[in-house]
Amino acid sequence: MVRRVDPDRYLTALFAPPARREALFTLYAFNHELARAREVVREPFAALIRLQWWREVIEGAHRAHEVAGPVAAALDDGSLNATDLEAMIVAREMEADGFDTLSEFETYAMGAAGGVMVAAGRTLGMDAPEPLRRWGAAYGVAGILRSVAAHARQGRCLLPLDLLHKHGSNHGAVIAMLDPADQVKEQLRSTARSWLGEVVPVPRFAIAAALPVIIARQDLRRPDAPRTRPLWDKILVIASGLAGTIRTKGPE
Repeated sequence: MVRRVDPDRYLTALFAPPARREALFTLYAFNHELARAREVVREPFAALIRLQWWREVIEGAHRAHEVAGPVAAALDDGSLNATDLEAMIVAREMEADGFDTLSEFETYAMGAAGGVMVAAGRTLGMDAPEPLRRWGAAYGVAGILRSVAAHARQGRCLLPLDLLHKHGSNHGAVIAMLDPADQVKEQLRSTARSWLGEVVPVPRFAIAAALPVIIARQDLRRPDAPRTRPLWDKILVIASGLAGTIRTKGPE
């Protein structure tokens, strides 16, 4: 499932120790289900209901579902952390109505994609994965900027309203595809690039959690490049992180 719906994270997870890989796939599948909560409904309230369903799963409700079952099992055996998953749900609840301010947008990015990377680091055994949050948030922002047109077709806009107003636009204009919002996107891209500039020592056993940062760097540097790279080309891009693009520490 993760290979189909989240190929970037699927590929990075292949660099995880085999014993931890299934937990990582479960985390990424859970994240996909949270993202779908708003994508598959028209009304924000309906998205909140779907997110509450997932909150009940991490609170102990065992349900027959292809993702909920493995999530519950991973929580039971300690492979996933309930606090991390709850924080991801809270961030997705912010997404339901869009963002009025840049501050809200940044908080969302830190909690959603940033939270995924923190949870991945913990899943792979990092004692203090919190510094990964900004790298994860940058990866998330890159994805949002690539998805502006796709979101517009869904009747949504995740760009912060105050930045759009600053440049004489609004959510409606972006959704109607009357405004490409290039200036807003460039400001958000610049912010995300600043997050990537921070050095985070990552133990080699947890490198798979951090590898999406390599893809984020490429996407934020070449925002208009198509995401149709062949599978092996993607793997080589990701593997470059193991050659020094990411600063690592600890055992080989």
